[in-house]
Amino acid sequence: MAQEIKMQVIARVRSDFPTKFGVPRQSALVEELKSTLVFEPEFRDANALRGIEQFSHLWLIWQFSENADAGWSPTVRPPRLGGNLRLGVFATRAPFRPNPIGLSSVRLEGVETDPKLGPVLHIACADLMDGTPILDIKPYIPYTDAHPEAAAGYTAQTRLHALRVDFPEPLLARVPPEKRAALRGVLAQDPRPSYQDDPDRVYGFGFAGQEIRFRVAGETLTVVEVRDAGARP
Repeated sequence: MAQEIKMQVIARVRSDFPTKFGVPRQSALVEELKSTLVFEPEFRDANALRGIEQFSHLWLIWQFSENADAGWSPTVRPPRLGGNLRLGVFATRAPFRPNPIGLSSVRLEGVETDPKLGPVLHIACADLMDGTPILDIKPYIPYTDAHPEAAAGYTAQTRLHALRVDFPEPLLARVPPEKRAALRGVLAQDPRPSYQDDPDRVYGFGFAGQEIRFRVAGETLTVVEVRDAGARP
């Protein structure tokens, strides 16, 4: 019988993504994305962060909370391979794992002491939805953690989408100025599942309190509507 190990949630992410759709597929793809880490009450001890400001980047170990009870599969279908080819789960970063744990590298932008929340970490480049449970934080150490010569496996054959984003000015004006660059970066990465390619289909996802609706034809993504989240057409 497999041994069980007890873990605790130490913090939660506050980000602009209320759901998984739209979240970048990997960390560091959209530099402009900003998030914060708010610690759980029992871990709001500034001593636990002493020295963290010396590092520019951090590793976040987190839980796939939306898939925590979904079970696991020995093989999965990576979306970036079109959803047709099965690979071993341990050769992918799929969420359906024996232990639903994710790993992200993020940029540390600052440490703030909030009068109510205690120490708060300001980060960039995260690929995490709002409320994601954080299990641990570790410093990113360049001389051991960076391997430019590493083999990329099947991901080397995967084209990184960089769509042209057509965002009409009247719609862009509905987005807060400080969120526009990040939103454009998210859209350029092509939020759609790789196996969907219907130029007439309208997709939508939540971002910073708004719903962003768009179409994709060829290599151009066109935003067709920006409305307050929860609003009806």
